[in-house]
Amino acid sequence: MSLFRTALILGLLSAVGPFAIDMYLPAMPAIAAGLGADVATIQLTLIAYFVAFGVAQLFYGPWADQSGRKLPIFVGTSVFLLASVGCAVAPSIKWLVAFRALQGLGGAVLMVVPRAIIRDLHTGPAATRLMAMVMLVISVSPMLAPLIGSGVLAVGDWRMIFWILAIAALCSLSLSTLVLPETLAEEHRVPVNLGNLLRGANVLLRDPVFMGLTFVGAFGFASFMVFIASASFVYSAQFGLGPTGFSLAFALNSIGFFAASQAAGPLGQRWGALAVIRWAALGFAGFALLLVVALLAGFESLGTVIAGLFLANACLGLIIPTTMVMALDPHGEIAGMASSLGGTLQMVTGGVVVALTGGFFDGTALPMVITIAGCALASLVLAVMTLRSMERSANQIAG
Repeated sequence: MSLFRTALILGLLSAVGPFAIDMYLPAMPAIAAGLGADVATIQLTLIAYFVAFGVAQLFYGPWADQSGRKLPIFVGTSVFLLASVGCAVAPSIKWLVAFRALQGLGGAVLMVVPRAIIRDLHTGPAATRLMAMVMLVISVSPMLAPLIGSGVLAVGDWRMIFWILAIAALCSLSLSTLVLPETLAEEHRVPVNLGNLLRGANVLLRDPVFMGLTFVGAFGFASFMVFIASASFVYSAQFGLGPTGFSLAFALNSIGFFAASQAAGPLGQRWGALAVIRWAALGFAGFALLLVVALLAGFESLGTVIAGLFLANACLGLIIPTTMVMALDPHGEIAGMASSLGGTLQMVTGGVVVALTGGFFDGTALPMVITIAGCALASLVLAVMTLRSMERSANQIAG
């Protein structure tokens, strides 16, 4: 397959999981009112999804290394389909949280396995280009999914959103069954047993570069999760936006991330991946801190928040695909497990950050922005430490 066709297929599959997040964001206040839940409880529907999504990757990665890439995609997508139906008919907030967790368990396959497929096909700059192209396809989610969600709310209730997600899962099943080829040859498959899992986990967990790059991306991703969990309430409560207004503001905040992600591959080829990560991490932290200072100084307009998050997210768009590819590159023989472990650590980190900081949320932008800035600083510190270690190792090898 051509690079474009591969990116299109993998991007469409990978977009299902983000759609399950972004499409129902405009409905969060309506869900809270309809099910009689407060903001913190509604945020549990996101936390449950993200944590289950992350933990499930530990299972799908090794399974994909043993059986090939297609069977796990079929099973996980089927689970996602059934869970979407469950969300649509959930009678209470507790049932909705439970079915959202089941959605995460199924949807995780559409994150970890496509990343392993990219590693099957390419390494280095070519893999970064393909990853960036996949992220370009995924970028329709934060731009279109909230608008679709607000459009659904204009003609029906929030339950219709989950019926549409069930239809999207059916389309993904058809695409993966009929169009997606198997990319893992029989001779490259790794049997799943406790010994192999422990050996693979030991290699990855003891690799400071893998762990460092993973957590650089994890804290960056956590900042985006904080934004996702809080933005609908901030934009509606503090700035008075309705579902459509929120959807447009959310799309503007996300465009910076996905537009910048397309530059990750070319910039990595020209300046080197290490330089891209270093300067992007510095910009991410700098713009986030600048936004905190602006809010503390009284510049609390909607335009200030959108502009600051746009610039910070643009830097984050360079960090995520570059760290993903660099973390996986040395571990091609266990790419599925490396992808799943990395994804799990990122998702769980994000869920923990949202859970720990949710109690400080007061419906205004400042707590959200302070948390984002804290994540950005953690990402910067880890980037500096990891890149120094990588450069030190390279110099020792060269010497």
